[in-house]
This record gives sequence, structure tokens and C-alpha cells, in this order.
Amino acid sequence: MTHSNHSNDPTSRNLTVHEASVKREDRARVSGQRGAVLWFTGLSGSGKSTVANAVESRLNQLGRMTYLLDGDNVRTGLNSNLGFSDADRQENIRRVAHVAKLFWDANLITLVSFISPFRAERRMARDLIGSDFVEVFVDASLDVCEQRDPKGLYKKARQGLISDFTGISSPYEKPEHPEVVLKTGEESLEASVEKVLEYLRGKGFIGG
Repeated sequence: MTHSNHSNDPTSRNLTVHEASVKREDRARVSGQRGAVLWFTGLSGSGKSTVANAVESRLNQLGRMTYLLDGDNVRTGLNSNLGFSDADRQENIRRVAHVAKLFWDANLITLVSFISPFRAERRMARDLIGSDFVEVFVDASLDVCEQRDPKGLYKKARQGLISDFTGISSPYEKPEHPEVVLKTGEESLEASVEKVLEYLRGKGFIGG
């Protein structure tokens, strides 16, 4: 049977949330780790994907179970129907946050690499995940990002060929209280990776 009611309230669509027999705590006991969501945010070209990939590689070497959700990769699949308007950006992050929560519930250390320019979006993700949400601000200046311009996007944005481009024609709201700040325009990749791992060790997400 199909239903025509498209309300956002699950109860109005005859949906029931089923409680799983295996809890997150059970998965943690089996895996020997504590799941987390590392949310890397910053301008295009700041080094989010590079650092997130390097952190995941180190965690893998340490025997940790991980998964990386990268902005471009997700937009070619799950969110391929979304553009870059403010509304679509918000929906992009809403979906990603819920996917990240599923991986977190599976007790993985989940790395999310998205510009996610608006504080409200990141607050929504934090509220959804709770105390295991780790905001990592990849803090490279606009000048540094524009000099790097690995995809040639800033050049196109300056030429007016890309609309709603973060940092140029659309705002980026810097995190106010991130757990980790990475100065990727000043520090080495290795130093950035070690900062993240040090935080995870200090908070008991990983040992050693």
C-alpha cells in the first residue's frame, strides 16, 4: 500500500522506528574502539580531504575501523540531485549528518570532509551525534586557498562562471568553538594529522 502523505513526521506516514537488538555498546565491546564523527570543515582548497585521508590512513595502520565521507564523492551519488543554493547546501549536510550517524552507531570512526559553510548546519550535525562529534576546523586563509586552487574553482568563481561559491560569492561562517584547529597554511600535513590523533587519544577514542 502506498501513502500520499508527505509530512516530515514519521508517525503520520505509518512509520515505526525499530530498536535493534544489538546496541552500539555491544559493537564497541566487540570492536575494541569508541566510534566518533570527525567533521572536517573549511574553505575549498584548505586541505580537508588531504588531511582526512591522511588521518584515516593512520587510524587504519593503528587497527581502527573507519569510513571517510568526502564532499565530492557523496555529491556524485547520494546527493547528485542537489545543487549549491543555500537550501541545497543545507539538505546536502542534513543527509550527510544522518549517514554519519549511522556509521557512528556502527561504532566506526567516521571522517566527514565537507565545506559545510554554515554554523547552523554544523550545529545540527553536532546535535544529532552528541558528545562524540568532533569539529575539525581546517583553517587556511582565503589567500592560501586561492593560491592553491587545485581544481581551478576560484579562478572560475572570480570570472563569474561559478555562482554561490563559498568564500567568493557565498559566505563561510568560521567555527566558533571547534575541538581541533588545523593551520594547514602554516603547518605540515604530518603535524595536522598528529593534532587530530592527539585529540582522539586524549578523549579516549583511541588508545596509545
